[in-house]
Amino acid sequence: QAVTAMFSDVRLGKVVSTEAVVPLVKEISTSIDRNKIALISLARLKTQDDYTYMHSVAVCILMTALAKELNFSEAKAQQAGMAGLMHDLGKAVIPLSILNKPTGLTDEEFNLVKQHPEKGYELLLQAGVNDPNVLDVCLHHHEKINGKGYPDQLVGEAISLFARMCAICDVYDAVTSNRPYKPGWGPAESIKKMAQWGGHFDEYIFKAFVKSVGIYPVGSIVILKSKKLAVVIDQTGKSLLKPVVKVFFSTKSNSRIPVKIVDLSNPSIHDEIEALDAAENWGIDNLDELWSEPSV
Repeated sequence: QAVTAMFSDVRLGKVVSTEAVVPLVKEISTSIDRNKIALISLARLKTQDDYTYMHSVAVCILMTALAKELNFSEAKAQQAGMAGLMHDLGKAVIPLSILNKPTGLTDEEFNLVKQHPEKGYELLLQAGVNDPNVLDVCLHHHEKINGKGYPDQLVGEAISLFARMCAICDVYDAVTSNRPYKPGWGPAESIKKMAQWGGHFDEYIFKAFVKSVGIYPVGSIVILKSKKLAVVIDQTGKSLLKPVVKVFFSTKSNSRIPVKIVDLSNPSIHDEIEALDAAENWGIDNLDELWSEPSV
């Protein structure tokens, strides 16, 4: 609600107030300390209608979790969270008809969208925001290590640490989310593909990001050595390759089986992840319900 109100104020031509979201950033940081995976999981549950707002919240969560993985101080972690929350503010001045367009953008429309970092930077200056990291992330979260990003085509370490962090968090949440023009990729598939995009991301920070969300992030569909399908529901902290999974389907019998929660890091468990899979391969369409049930 706080983020929605902030974007709405911009659309109405009001000077944005960032004070209302400060408690949100603090609460997100505290919540990550309590249960990081639960909060990262909740950030995935968004509809196309609330994408712009929830994307900002999700990037705030991912930035805060990544900052803690990088051993930032609490103050710096909250600064990273605030930067993540504000990174896309400039999209509030982009017409919704373009942001939610179900087909490909024209060159003219894409050039308009590419103005959002500078628009957001101007909005933050008007609001009296003077935190250099928050301002820089807003302006430079679309820069790439190889210099092929925008708006300034910065290269390597000319891109600030916070902006290099946000580039990863922003893309990860975007590609795992369902959009009007394409369905989201699975979390583990997204990690795998992003790792193959040479020149996009800072390698050291990307490795820390993978540790933060897991090689098999929550919501990933995997096939086990036992030929059973499972969905990842938690990380163990013992091994990135051995998360907690919910087993629910036998590929041998092509049928549902009684749901069982299995900690693959438990020495008594002799099953392991064999490969990624996809729910649609087996006619399963209620995946969000499966991994996000309150009982879990």
